[in-house]
Amino acid sequence: MQKFMNAPDTVVADYLTGLAAAHPQLIEFRAEERIVVRATPAAAGKVGLVSGGGSGCEPLHAGYVGPGMLDAACPGEVFTSPVPAQIMAATRAADHGSGVVFIIKNFGGEVMNFGLAAEILSRQGTRIEKVLVDDDASFPPDLSRQRRGLGATVLVEKIAGAAAERGRCLDEVAAVARRTVASCRTFGVALSSCTPPRLGRPTFDLPAGHYEVGVGLGGDRGQARAALPTADRVADVLLDKIMAELGIATGSRLITMLSGLGSTPEIELFGLYGAIHDRLTRSGAVVERSLVGNYLTSLDSLGALLSVLVVDEELIDLWDQPVHTPALRWGA
Repeated sequence: MQKFMNAPDTVVADYLTGLAAAHPQLIEFRAEERIVVRATPAAAGKVGLVSGGGSGCEPLHAGYVGPGMLDAACPGEVFTSPVPAQIMAATRAADHGSGVVFIIKNFGGEVMNFGLAAEILSRQGTRIEKVLVDDDASFPPDLSRQRRGLGATVLVEKIAGAAAERGRCLDEVAAVARRTVASCRTFGVALSSCTPPRLGRPTFDLPAGHYEVGVGLGGDRGQARAALPTADRVADVLLDKIMAELGIATGSRLITMLSGLGSTPEIELFGLYGAIHDRLTRSGAVVERSLVGNYLTSLDSLGALLSVLVVDEELIDLWDQPVHTPALRWGA
């Protein structure tokens, strides 16, 4: 293993220290509490947004703290949920008097720890709404409880963040976040595993000429393994289940996000997106907005996650609102 790091035990803290040093006008890393907060807190009365999860998926979640998105993030160790104390500290920093929305990816540790933090804080008088992100289309609908929270997390944080910045109440922010989750599906593929710093080796071996189909974010294998086809065929694999579940057809209005998993070069990522966009256009759908790049990753894995969100005028309007975070910025 060759990595730019001091030691496996410090890699997350070193990352957060550097991220805050690079963006001091946007975020602050509170090392003792192990949370990232806005450098300038939002105004009193604004609904707060908090999210968090295992590190290794950067820029998720710390990179999305700032105006238009999260008020605070609580990063865990690599591929490990944050603990309740972190979540409670982040919530207190994000609470401006109108309650806080938890955006929780559907992983066992995150669901448990955010739930425990919410229970404790609610007893202390903090109003909290929990939004579960479970957009993983690699599991069939009858296994929906196993669906992981993937790319929809970024889209929810952006859209719900805009609603909160506009002064919407707690129930309304949570409602638009849940509607975004329900209207989004994600599917992922990978050409390699990743190398967690503590493990010091790849999480799985992949034979030459093959790829993993239906991967997530934690270095785990996909739902299937197959011979690697052309990029056009990979685009079909990414889209087939998404389009079927969301009922995408002529006139569907979409926001798409194709995220690399950490090591995917742009020449391949944009080539793949071209094939995805072509198929969606030929289906009669209208891609209103798109993102292509590293928006949520799996350390140094070579692969891609495609997220497709069916939108209406309200969701497009919220998407277009200004955002200024270390990893996402427009209109600000």
